Amino acid sequence: MRYMERRFGHLGKLFLIFGLVVTGAAPGRAVAEPPAAAASAFGTYVGTVESRLAREHGSPAAFLGPAGVATEARLRRGELIIEQIAPTPSAGMAGAMLHDWRGTAFAPGATAADFERLMKNFDAYPQHFSPEVIQARTLARQDDHFQASMRVRQKHVITVVMDTSYDVMFGRLDAQHGYSISRSTHVSEIESPGTSKERAMSGSEEHGFLWRLNTYWSYEERDGGLYMQIESVTLTRSIPIGLGWAVGPFVESIPRESLEFTLRSTCNALRR
Repeated sequence: MRYMERRFGHLGKLFLIFGLVVTGAAPGRAVAEPPAAAASAFGTYVGTVESRLAREHGSPAAFLGPAGVATEARLRRGELIIEQIAPTPSAGMAGAMLHDWRGTAFAPGATAADFERLMKNFDAYPQHFSPEVIQARTLARQDDHFQASMRVRQKHVITVVMDTSYDVMFGRLDAQHGYSISRSTHVSEIESPGTSKERAMSGSEEHGFLWRLNTYWSYEERDGGLYMQIESVTLTRSIPIGLGWAVGPFVESIPRESLEFTLRSTCNALRR
């Protein structure tokens, strides 16, 4: 009996989360775009992140975020280091949540050139980053500046499919140090993907799973391989007041698991 109570208690929490995520948007309220104040606060925060990264990318000595000898030894043993960077609270974030996470990995035998060939070939992303990336293609390219589109899938308690587009730039400090900046330019949630009823949801139907996604890669070739660091800054719909105990752990697990998947997939692709 106690086992059944625990079991149904766990399922009850999952169904509660499912209901909150799916029905969280009030009928008739457009959530395809974040509140204007939240979008502005996101832009301000992103400005501080990009200023910090520009300083780090200006010198080989501080090219990656804080690491240290002990951390680098863990990375060379195959560990992934995933950390949450706590955003500064902002009064403009009512109705939205800002997430900032960073992950670091080491790929033995890989080079900066290997990494760039992999990451610039957007058309091959479904091969390397499946099942999260379903489709991808390059829309335009001018030197190291790309426009790309992707259909992505996130599966946790429920499965969400979104069509996204990005503006992506690659840069180099020298032959061993490089970086990329990816900013989302469009995100739309897809209903019934892969069926005859597939369609992009309207603003009044979307749930605000993802409003903005900026991704920053930094990579450094040394110690017989490649240190890779990815920082992900996202903007999503906020958790309903009073329900953080149920939804918070679920929401916070998504960026962590996504970074782990991306880093492991990248390491595997570089080995191939």
